[in-house]
Amino acid sequence: MSERLKDYHGKRDFGRTREPEGRRTDAEGAPRFVVQIHDASTMHFDFRLQVGEVLKSWSVPKGPSDVPKDKRLAVPTEDHPLEYEDFEGVIPRGEYGGGTVIVWDRGTYEPLSHDRKGRPVDFAQSLEQGHATFRLRGTKLRGTYALTRFREDNWLLVKTAEGRANGHGTPDPRRARSVRSGRTLAQVADAET
Repeated sequence: MSERLKDYHGKRDFGRTREPEGRRTDAEGAPRFVVQIHDASTMHFDFRLQVGEVLKSWSVPKGPSDVPKDKRLAVPTEDHPLEYEDFEGVIPRGEYGGGTVIVWDRGTYEPLSHDRKGRPVDFAQSLEQGHATFRLRGTKLRGTYALTRFREDNWLLVKTAEGRANGHGTPDPRRARSVRSGRTLAQVADAET
C-alpha cells in the first residue's frame, strides 16, 4: 500500500465498498482529471487531479464552473488511487462517504504553473506552495483553471478569463448525466438497489 493512500485505506472497509483499493501505479501519458458528483450526506462535486501516482482531491460543494467570475470553494480531501477516476456506483450506508457517485467529467490536463520569472514550476510543488494553474481538456470542462489556497486549508477553484467569457455555470447535479455511463445519480442508485 502506498504511504500516500494511507488515509484513503484507513477510512474504508473494502469488504463492504466497491471503491478501488489502489493497486495501479502506472502514471504514464498526460496527467488525468475527473469530476464526480457525490450524493452523500450533502450533495457535492469531487474534483481530482492526477499528481504522480495518486489523485489529489478536493470537495467542491457548488461544483466547478466554466464562468470566470464564479469562485468555488474547494476543500482538500484525502488522496485517492488512480483507479478512482472510473469509479461510479453506490458506497454503502455506514461507510465513509456513503451515497451515490457518478463520473460527471473526465479528461487530461496540462500543468501551467510558473514562477514570477515565467519559468515552469513542478505541479506538485506549485500545489504545495498554494497556487496551481492548469488547462483542462475534458468532455465538459475545457480551458485554464487555477486552484489557490486562501485560508488554512481552504482553496478556491476558478476558471481564468480567456477567449469566450460566457460559460454555462454548474449543472443541476440531480439532472446531470455521467460521461462514463450516461446515467443520472438516481439511475445509478436504482440499478444497485
